[in-house]
Amino acid sequence: MKVALVQLNSKLDYRHNLDSIRELLVDAKKEKADVAFLPECFYSMSDGVNPTPYLVSSGNEHEKNIKELAIEFDINLFGGTVAYQQGTNIFNRAYNINSRGKVLSTYDKINLFACDFFVGDKKIKEIRESNIYTAGSTFNIFDYQQFTVGNAICFDIRFPSIFSHFINNNVDLVTIPSAFTKKTGEMHWHLLNRARAIETQGFIISSAQVGDHNGRVSTYGHSLIVDPWGDILLDLGGKNASVGFVELNFDKIKSARNSIKVR
Repeated sequence: MKVALVQLNSKLDYRHNLDSIRELLVDAKKEKADVAFLPECFYSMSDGVNPTPYLVSSGNEHEKNIKELAIEFDINLFGGTVAYQQGTNIFNRAYNINSRGKVLSTYDKINLFACDFFVGDKKIKEIRESNIYTAGSTFNIFDYQQFTVGNAICFDIRFPSIFSHFINNNVDLVTIPSAFTKKTGEMHWHLLNRARAIETQGFIISSAQVGDHNGRVSTYGHSLIVDPWGDILLDLGGKNASVGFVELNFDKIKSARNSIKVR
C-alpha cells in the first residue's frame, strides 16, 4: 500500500488550510498514493486558548469540505483531526474517510494535552486542551485492505494503555496525527514514535504540524513513518509543509512478529 505523509503549517482560516492540502494532494495523486495521512488540527489551528470558530459537526459545511477533498483527489484520508462539536461538547476528533467521501470511523482524543512552560522557576505559559475539548473515552480500530488500523492522537503517544489495547487486537498500523510543541518534540518525538513501533510491531504513521501557527502555537514537525523494527522510513523535517511517500510492506510486520514473540 502506497501512502502519502502530509505535513502542514495550518492557520486558523480553514480556506487557507484547504488550499495548502490541495497543493500537496496534487502530488499524492500523481504518485498514485492510496491513502493520505493528515495531521492534528489540519482543518483549523486555534491559539490553544479559544476553540476555532470553524467547528465541524455532522453534515455541516465544514464536514462536507473535508469529504469533498477525498472525492476530489480520489484518495483515502486517514487520521487527521478537527475540532468537532457534538451538543455542548467539542472533541478533538480524528476522521478516517474513504475516497468516495464516506466516513469509515472516527476517534475522539482520550488524553488531552497539559503542559507548563518555565524559564528558570517562572512559569511563562501553560497549555490545557481540557479548556477547549472534552476527552473521548473509546478506542478506535478499523480494517483497511490487509491492515488493521488504530487511531491515536498526539499526546496519546505517551500513554502505553492505548498501545497495549492495539497489541492485544493485532493492530498493524497506528496513525498518530500530531501538533507536538517544539520543546517537547526535540526531547521526545522520535524516541516515542520508534518505541511505539517496536512495542506494537507495526507501522507508526505520524503526520505532524510544523512551524509558527499564531502568536501562541509553534510546532516541531518531523512527520514520521516508522516500520515494525523501529526504523524511520520517512522524516519530513522541521521546516516546511510538505508531502512524502512510502510503500508499506506487510511482510515487515510478519517478520517482526515471527522473530520476536511478544504477543
